[in-house]
Amino acid sequence: MAKKKRGDAHGGGHGWFVTFADLMGLLVSFFVMLVAFSTMDNNKLKVVAGSMRDAFGVQSESRYSGIVESDGLPTRPRLKNAAHVSPEETSNEPSPEQEERQHTNGAKLKTDRQFALASASLRQALQDMPEMTEISKHIMFEETKQGLNLEIVDQDGRSMFADGSKVPYDRTRRLIEKLAAPLKATPLRIQITGHTAAGFVPARSDYGAFDLSADRANAVRQILEREGLPGSHVYAVAGKADTQPLFPDDPSLSANRRVTITLMREDPPLPPDLKP
Repeated sequence: MAKKKRGDAHGGGHGWFVTFADLMGLLVSFFVMLVAFSTMDNNKLKVVAGSMRDAFGVQSESRYSGIVESDGLPTRPRLKNAAHVSPEETSNEPSPEQEERQHTNGAKLKTDRQFALASASLRQALQDMPEMTEISKHIMFEETKQGLNLEIVDQDGRSMFADGSKVPYDRTRRLIEKLAAPLKATPLRIQITGHTAAGFVPARSDYGAFDLSADRANAVRQILEREGLPGSHVYAVAGKADTQPLFPDDPSLSANRRVTITLMREDPPLPPDLKP
């Protein structure tokens, strides 16, 4: 079989043609780039400059003209109407709006930490009670948007308050006294609400379910304050009678008779210099 001539692998041509073609292609690309850079696009230059300022932390805020980005600053996840700011007037100092937002976020984070700590302390206080196995049937925790509800509920055949009375049993009083320490250790406020079950029959015509539920809530407040809880920690004391049953499907259930201690999750107040 005849040997192939040199160059047959390249379609009968010479191998240096391929290298020469690649070289010419690179040279053409190089000249295209030179032409492109010789015509400066100011808008693109601003975009590049703005991105560099943001990447290196020189510029800390976005500048907009209406909702259109100006001066090439990278777009944030939100749109904002703002006056045009020239690059010479930029500053690393936060704007009043940013300062307010940072303060609010920081205060909210602090409140969340206080709430979590107080919640854990309440649960631990109950765990430390020797009679916890017995008393645990009367305690329910529920976290809501308003805060953490600690429900002191009745069970069939075993009430936390004497029937029709605002006076708690000794086991109930000891439980409330145990809760005073973690409640007074937190700056968060509490709300105390009394509830009755449906079908409550008052012993006196001038003393109904609202009176009884309010008096039981107030009795809990008095015990907590005797144990050192500051009065300023009490957000509200109220009696709801049977208007807010814990088990709406069975409003006459004994567990609807309860006192709710709510650890309030409140929005942090603004400092005086940031109030409107």
